Amino acid sequence: MKRVAIIQEAPCVLDKEATIDKAVASINSASAQGAELIVFPEAFIPGYPAWIWRLRPGGDWGLCEELHARLLRNAIDLSTNDLKPLQDAAKQNGVTVVCGMNERDNANSQSTLYNALVMIDPDGEIVNHHRKLMPTNPERMVWGFGDGHGLNVIDTPVGRVGCLICWENYMPLARYALYSQGIEIYIAPTYDSGEAWIGTMQHIAREGKCWVLSCGVALERKDLPKDFPNIDELYPADEEWINPGDSIVVSPSGEIVAGPLSKEKGCIIVDIDVEKAATSKRALDVAGHYSRPDVFELRVDKSRQSPTVFKTER
Repeated sequence: MKRVAIIQEAPCVLDKEATIDKAVASINSASAQGAELIVFPEAFIPGYPAWIWRLRPGGDWGLCEELHARLLRNAIDLSTNDLKPLQDAAKQNGVTVVCGMNERDNANSQSTLYNALVMIDPDGEIVNHHRKLMPTNPERMVWGFGDGHGLNVIDTPVGRVGCLICWENYMPLARYALYSQGIEIYIAPTYDSGEAWIGTMQHIAREGKCWVLSCGVALERKDLPKDFPNIDELYPADEEWINPGDSIVVSPSGEIVAGPLSKEKGCIIVDIDVEKAATSKRALDVAGHYSRPDVFELRVDKSRQSPTVFKTER
């Protein structure tokens, strides 16, 4: 049995350093309770830009600019030591950490944001870096398109772990890319919630015959910074919850074994039998004996995409 933890806590919205400190405290706490794999929500650092679902498309230009500038300043730059506190916490506790973030591009324009996540191993090393392939609806005004570079399943001390972010999980080919790498623990950090999303997580568990950990965003009005612009217009004072969370753990049979944790902050800690991800494939293995490679073939480009290629003259 392996012990896993889902952290359903609000970030310190638009404050990178404070959110990282909060994440470190959560890692220490979950590890003290025996967790070996610790998962944080989508865009946890420095928070999911929930305001995009309230602003008028093409309107509220000044407000969009102000909030985007703050988000950009507090995004993670992986060419720096931004994540060193998380890496140190993973190493000191000997745990695997998966954390969502707003990532600032450091290779091209240095101004594009990505909805990204990293996996940090028990040695404190970043062993996978994934950018959301397709931002959803108004998210495209915040984040750039990711690529296949992070569509990896990683061997960890708790099992073979892979991740897709939010509505990427509705992309059958993206899911299949993970199934075909022998995924055992499927992680889905998300802003989505509710019965339809939970049903999707159960379907993925049954389809891939893997454990599914869905880590939702729990956000209340009081979690927004006191200087959040136009807060009373975007989030009226009588609106307590902005997003309920609904984190869950689902077994390879599709059974919900923990959660949903709804309109509540906290941590789901549960022991899972990782071997069930293999034994449950006896009847259905969509990337193995139940596939038809003579009929269907999936090709995945894992190269990191770039708009510019520089060649030095000889």
